[in-house]
Amino acid sequence: MRLSSNGEDSLDITHILEGLNDPQREAVTAPPGNLLVVAGAGSGKTRVLVHRIGWLVEAEGVSPSGVLAVTFTNKAAAEMRARVEALLGGPARAMWVGTFHGIAHRLLRMHWRDAQLSDNFQILDAEDQLRLVKRVMRGLDLDEQKWPARQAAWFINAQKDEGRRAKDVQTAGKDIFVTTHAKVYAAYEELCQQAGVVDFAELLLRSHELWLRRADLLDHYQRRFKHLLVDEFQDTNRIQYAWLRVLAGAGGKVWAVGDDDQSIYGWRGAKIENIHHFRRDFAAVGTVRLEQNYRSTGTILRAANALIGNNAERLGKNLWTDSGEGGPILVYSAYNDLDEARFVADRTQTWIRDGGTAADVAVLYRSNAQSRVIEEAFLRLDIPYRIYGGLRFFERAEVRNALAYMRLVSQRHADVAFERAVNTPPRGIGGKTVDAIRAIARASQVSMWQAAKEGIAQGLFKGRAATNVGAFLKLIDDIAAAVANSSLHEIAEHCIDHSGLMEYHTRERGERGMARRENLEELVTACRQFGRELVFPLDAPDDDALVSELDEFLDQAALDSGDYQSGGPAVQMMTLHSAKGLEFPLVFIAGMEEGLFPNRMSEREPGRLEEERRLAYVGITRAMRQLYLTYAETRRLHGSQTRNWPSRFLDEVPAACVEEVRMGGAVSRPFRNVGAVNGGDAEDDSSLRIGQLVRHAKFGEGVVLQSEGHGDRTRVQVHFGGGPKWLMLAYADLRTVEDTA
Repeated sequence: MRLSSNGEDSLDITHILEGLNDPQREAVTAPPGNLLVVAGAGSGKTRVLVHRIGWLVEAEGVSPSGVLAVTFTNKAAAEMRARVEALLGGPARAMWVGTFHGIAHRLLRMHWRDAQLSDNFQILDAEDQLRLVKRVMRGLDLDEQKWPARQAAWFINAQKDEGRRAKDVQTAGKDIFVTTHAKVYAAYEELCQQAGVVDFAELLLRSHELWLRRADLLDHYQRRFKHLLVDEFQDTNRIQYAWLRVLAGAGGKVWAVGDDDQSIYGWRGAKIENIHHFRRDFAAVGTVRLEQNYRSTGTILRAANALIGNNAERLGKNLWTDSGEGGPILVYSAYNDLDEARFVADRTQTWIRDGGTAADVAVLYRSNAQSRVIEEAFLRLDIPYRIYGGLRFFERAEVRNALAYMRLVSQRHADVAFERAVNTPPRGIGGKTVDAIRAIARASQVSMWQAAKEGIAQGLFKGRAATNVGAFLKLIDDIAAAVANSSLHEIAEHCIDHSGLMEYHTRERGERGMARRENLEELVTACRQFGRELVFPLDAPDDDALVSELDEFLDQAALDSGDYQSGGPAVQMMTLHSAKGLEFPLVFIAGMEEGLFPNRMSEREPGRLEEERRLAYVGITRAMRQLYLTYAETRRLHGSQTRNWPSRFLDEVPAACVEEVRMGGAVSRPFRNVGAVNGGDAEDDSSLRIGQLVRHAKFGEGVVLQSEGHGDRTRVQVHFGGGPKWLMLAYADLRTVEDTA
């Protein structure tokens, strides 16, 4: 109830303001106008945004139909609407609450004719868009092996996010990449208009153009939506920011909440400068800082503050908590990535054994390819895990494609592998040809490999189809011949290179293409670390009964991809980018090494190093009670072993906040000697160390766990692929991997 002019009625706003701290109340009750709320991690920004809406409606007398609140995900929008309705005690149907794309879609549905769309226009999802792009590229006679459709779709979406139509793309003096994709964009744009379809990026661009073209419609919505609330303001791209500026006009009031220190999506178009330019582009912008954190311990927050303080041009804030200091951040220096993975799994097992649950734990990493060895460590200890927002390593499409080639090299009659590999990457073998091969196989009751041979021999395929199928069969035979007597990792490497998979993804620009290349390289590493490194004959390419290490590896990969599908509590594994907005009692950030995190590309691109530091800040502030930072002295990643320096971000965390640990507890230095190879003196330069990677002629590669005894009586425990084994050092003939590389 509003307070009347004579003061007889009272307005009870207790439920709007109770439980808010002073800065939160300041943000919620600010006079109508433009306001920037700089909300630190864990500072209750969603609550403040919801209560701001409640304040506008109940205290300021704003009609719900005059409020537009926008965020970035459907989940966040649904949560915001539900919390607003709970606060106001009733439905908020008149209020527009949704994502940028959702609200733009609603607008276009209402004004389809003015937007030059059909009344039943359809929205393309990512796969539908890709199919349409492929059709356009075929029409332009572009070879998809040279010009991947996903790369073209990425280019089109990036141009739309910048507010550019095909005619606006500058091609003069540009390289062939830009000029070719500009042609694809123009043809795609024409085809979409003819078909009456729009993609996601089109929704924002077209609704923005609608307002610019129809001043009367813009005036209507500017008069209606006097109060615009924007969540995650630091993640807006150019077209979203322009969309907001046009809608706000001269009289709109924008209440924006965001955190420049958590701007981590520059690679997909987010413009951190938007949050910095807000005060320049809008009149009389006030600022409120939310710095009290309700998530993490004081130690974790001090570390985060010190780290992010190394970035320049920040809006500035200092997170604090009254919930206690908590324990130190624990830093683990692993000898290699296998040791790191084992440490993460062991500490997770201890957490669960001490009364925690797997769901309390998150493992964060910079690159998806890092997940494989950690997944394997969890599998060995029977710890359930899930890949958050993605797939397990052996379920990823590019990995499965490479495995299909490896399967065909060993077993020509594996139909599932044949169907997956035959036109991946594209080689001109279309669906009709594959259907014909499948039909021959059914009629003759033979494998698709044999059916393809019979179809060629009987002249059942015509023209390019016959040529392309024959070339594929020859490709597999040639790969098999080339890798005869090769080791497992050499087979994988040859399949990936000569199938065209690596070249195909090398042409795919952006983070997605880089991630796929890294996963293919990691598959080679997985093969290098698998079991025993023996050679095996492949000189009988049609012998599908051949039992080899390759078959063992493929079977194990299939088993690994099928584990832990239940819905029970599980460790969450994810990239740092996926972790934003989440929180966990126990967090591991793995791979804190130069070249990995910060990413090696950050040195070459302006602004990327600061975004990498913001990503580290986001990772650190996900932890509620305990945080581990781990790094490896050597790491097999991207197909080769490298020796790494600890990440500069570790040096930027105050020494008073951290404590180094080993498997048995805290120590002052990362390694200790445990005895020399073949029983030599422990102080000798050739000494083995806890966590060192060694190779045994029978058991393969393993990690040194511990040592007992002296001289000829020295015993070492080594964890091999099949589990830990005790060996007499004098007779084991263990060799360090560096010595045998």
